[in-house]
Amino acid sequence: MTSTEGQAQFQRFKAICVPILSSSKLTPSTIPAISSLLSQLIQGLRDLDPVTLTPSFISYVFFPLSSILQRNLSSEIPDQILEKVLIALGILSENWWWTCELKIFEQVFMLCGAVVGGLESKGKERARDEETKEAAIRCILSLLYKRTPEDATARSLPASKAEARAQEIQNLLRSPKFVPIIGQTIDSVLGTAASSRLSLQQSSLDLLALILESYAPEDLIPTVLPGVASTMTKVALGVGSSKGWTNGLTVAGALKVLRIAIVKAVGDDVCMKEGALPKFEDLEDLANFSKSEEAEPSLPTSTKYGTARTPSWLRGTTSQLHMAINTLNPLVKHPTPSALYALVDFSSEIIATTALTLPHTQPLLISFLLSLSNSEYPKVRGVALQSLRDLLSSSSRSVDLLQMVMQMTSQNLASLPRFLASQSDAKTQHVAEMVIAICRVALLPDDGPALTSISKAIGKLLGPSGGIEKWGWSLLSVLEFMEPSVTIAHTSAEHLMLENNQNIAWVPFPELSLKNVSSRDAKRSLEEMFCALGEAGGDPCLFSVEWFTEVGRAGTRSRNVAAMWCACRLLEGLGKVSLMSDTYLNDTMIRRSKRVEKRSRELARTITELWDKSDFNDLASEAQPEAQGNEDLDFNVQHQKGLVPLHETLQIFQSRSTKEQKITDQPIIHRGLCLQLIAITAGILQSRFNSLFIFALYPILHSIVSPAPFISSTGLATLNYVTIATSYASPSNLLLSNFDYALDSVSRRLTRRWLDIDATKVLVILVRLVGPEVVAKAGDVVEECFDRLDAFHGYGIIVDGLIEVLTEVLNVIEIDVKANLGSGPKREKRPDSEGLVRLKTLDTLFQWLPARNVGYTEEETTNYGPAPREAWGPPEEEGDGPTIAEARQGKAEEAPPTPSQSLTKQIIARSLYFLTHDSPVIRARILLLLSLAVPVLPESALLPSIHDAWPFILNRLKDPETFIVAAAANLVDVLVTHVGSFMYRKVWDDVWPRFLAILKQLELGDRASALSRRGRSAVGTESAYTHSHRLYRSLLRSMTGVMQGVHPHEPSYWDCLVLLRRFLGQDVQEELQTCAKEFYVAAGKRNSDAVWLVLEGTFDDIGISMKFMCEDRWRIEPNAREVIGQLEG
Repeated sequence: MTSTEGQAQFQRFKAICVPILSSSKLTPSTIPAISSLLSQLIQGLRDLDPVTLTPSFISYVFFPLSSILQRNLSSEIPDQILEKVLIALGILSENWWWTCELKIFEQVFMLCGAVVGGLESKGKERARDEETKEAAIRCILSLLYKRTPEDATARSLPASKAEARAQEIQNLLRSPKFVPIIGQTIDSVLGTAASSRLSLQQSSLDLLALILESYAPEDLIPTVLPGVASTMTKVALGVGSSKGWTNGLTVAGALKVLRIAIVKAVGDDVCMKEGALPKFEDLEDLANFSKSEEAEPSLPTSTKYGTARTPSWLRGTTSQLHMAINTLNPLVKHPTPSALYALVDFSSEIIATTALTLPHTQPLLISFLLSLSNSEYPKVRGVALQSLRDLLSSSSRSVDLLQMVMQMTSQNLASLPRFLASQSDAKTQHVAEMVIAICRVALLPDDGPALTSISKAIGKLLGPSGGIEKWGWSLLSVLEFMEPSVTIAHTSAEHLMLENNQNIAWVPFPELSLKNVSSRDAKRSLEEMFCALGEAGGDPCLFSVEWFTEVGRAGTRSRNVAAMWCACRLLEGLGKVSLMSDTYLNDTMIRRSKRVEKRSRELARTITELWDKSDFNDLASEAQPEAQGNEDLDFNVQHQKGLVPLHETLQIFQSRSTKEQKITDQPIIHRGLCLQLIAITAGILQSRFNSLFIFALYPILHSIVSPAPFISSTGLATLNYVTIATSYASPSNLLLSNFDYALDSVSRRLTRRWLDIDATKVLVILVRLVGPEVVAKAGDVVEECFDRLDAFHGYGIIVDGLIEVLTEVLNVIEIDVKANLGSGPKREKRPDSEGLVRLKTLDTLFQWLPARNVGYTEEETTNYGPAPREAWGPPEEEGDGPTIAEARQGKAEEAPPTPSQSLTKQIIARSLYFLTHDSPVIRARILLLLSLAVPVLPESALLPSIHDAWPFILNRLKDPETFIVAAAANLVDVLVTHVGSFMYRKVWDDVWPRFLAILKQLELGDRASALSRRGRSAVGTESAYTHSHRLYRSLLRSMTGVMQGVHPHEPSYWDCLVLLRRFLGQDVQEELQTCAKEFYVAAGKRNSDAVWLVLEGTFDDIGISMKFMCEDRWRIEPNAREVIGQLEG
């Protein structure tokens, strides 16, 4: 600073300091002026750079401030004035620290301490407001915080001046006469640390940490430790706070103070130095250990305020500290990262520095770090894991810590059944998260021996010598699953069966619910715990996987289900796969041992054998339950809801015997978990799983067709997962590539020795999933079906299933034909449409009558000039060329049938026998087979079969089952659409009379039905799902097809138009009205005049001769007008 600037600065502050000095004796009239001047002084000091403050300038400004303090009693100084004085002193102390006399330093410190403690000059107490106390604490902070050598250099002082000055102040504060002042200040600041004012609380915590760490004598810290520990735990937990929570910075400050106090008071080094802990340097120290315990030394303290560290003091203090630290457990769930970081630092340093003095607190502190390693904040999680790794790797007591960690793992696993039985979700989740955290430490990317030891210890716990036979049964007895009442899936098996959608996206596995766990987080923690154990334990965990699998395969009861679930989760972690996503399947960096892959292959083979068991074996095992070992629990927990019965509590009556635990049978969940295990093994083996398709495909497809939604959804998810794991583009490609395996597995289950009723359903879903590509393989399927039909023709349910397979094959063939129009049969042009002559006037009638019986031949009248009338060359001799019959035969030759047509012909030819089967369902399926075959087969292959089966088809129109009549009507519709010329006589001579009879029967039935519509023109029923409605619809559609594909027979044609008018009525069900309108539009294209005459004559008077046609009760005019409008348009 130049002299000119210094002079200007002096004049500026002179204008403030002189009035303060002149009015330093405070009176009510001068207080406002002094307050304003102090505010100006504070602002001026803040505007200056502290480095530029010279000692003389500081003394000049300090003088009027000291005058106020000296000329007025403490009680006469208002809080506002004192606050501003202390703020000004704090600003001056920033630079005055270097040159201030120790006497003045001591006085300023004592003044601030008295203000914080509320002590007047004569020992009287006066509580200052919180703002004044905060100013005093900040002043002490500015006096005590250590300066750096850089601060000394900035003030043109030697770098060593900072350390020398700090040592000088430290000696002053640690002097015997100053110890009570320090103690009183600590006690006063502990009081303000619990303030609700956040800034005062934070300043108090900073001052406590500074005093305890740098200035409090070593023997004073044990004295103040109980008060510090009690206050800091209350501050950290927010005890007494109305908010119910504590600021993160406050928690961090409180934990820092507590950490410093504990390390300074009961640290291993200081306790060993002062004799509170035995120190063994040679054999003589070890020999004298017992004598030293009997004669406890009484070490003198440096002051009368100190506390000697003795073994008895240490035992009492550490027990109290353990209880205080135990109360900090809720902080692991604190919502702010700053508090969690502080808890990591607190736990890490206490573990590292008090391993001998606080041995019983070490597991508690480790549990803090383990809980924080599961934090939702990634950085907190990383810091906690790093601290654990450092402690376990580089600590001098890493062996003890490792043993402690593994003991915690065993205890947590042992306590888990108890928490599950008591339905304590919070404790269950905490225990699971502890185990997960330990496994994460073992999985850290470090090859250190300590972390490797954790993995080995976990592997030993889950290996042959881990005693899983003891704790495993206890765990299985309380892990009871419940089948979800609603299974939510993006793509269901029913959707797949109905819509033929082979390309499906990711399909999630349906979730299970635990009976004793209601929290979703707790359930997720249990799943992650078993996965983490498998991943951390490595190959030795295969023993536990096999043990759980063997227990799971032994039956389908709740314990077997629990065992299978545990095996799935352990193997999921061991194999580094996840059923929740396909992320791990695409990771090429994952390496698995040969042993894991070998065991996985064996497990997959073993699990698939469960589908080879007969259902009768399951029924027998259910009828005669066998007692299993370790059925009795090690503990008996009764969880009762509602009122407690008094007679049991007071023992008024004789107590009843304890009911045996009910063990439920859960075959559905068991099958679902077996499928999960198959999927996990596929994820582990990936492309090497292909050799197991011969065993695994049938269980997966069998599950997809299961009537249980949980099994069906799980089977679909398993198929999708296996597809991704084995690198197939879609399930369709997988099944097509392994079609022979799947067909062979179905064939083996359709024999007399081994018969599975659901095998035909598996074959149906196989054909549907493969899609059009199955045509090339369908020959084997058809041969297999007919071989089984020959063997089981007397068993209706098997025949029905096999016919359903054939229907699915034809359905796929039809889809393929529609997709490739060129592969369909070539139909000849209908002759009826060529020879139809419309006579619209009498003149045309008179012209047509004479020549109606004469063949019409058009003569060639065109003159082409001198052109040859015969073929060139010599005339052919008799016998050289083909005859006329041979020429016609050659012309009529058709293209050879395609493989699809040959297959369809074979199916139809061998299925007609079942048109007369006893089962109505089979008869209906055969009619559906014929309907599907009509668009595929050429007329030469189709018509002979239809001709042979025609009597049986007609009989089906008289079948007592409505759905069979509807199927027969649908077949007629398809036939007249594709081979109308063939059906001319068959429709009008055979079908239409039967339709007339059916309509009369339905009309009589509707009159007696309670579901029938009531009204003037009512026809049919209210519901669109009754048999009569469906049959009406089939008849109308069939007759619509007749009108489109068959030349009309005039009398029958007129009968149709007259008889079906009532379906155009307004009271008829809407769907039937639509079908009727379509019928009359199709009929109108044949003969619009007849349609107009019938419809107009029904609702309008068109002449006396047509009066008999009028039917007002049907009210068909709106629909009739619409039909006529379409025909005229």
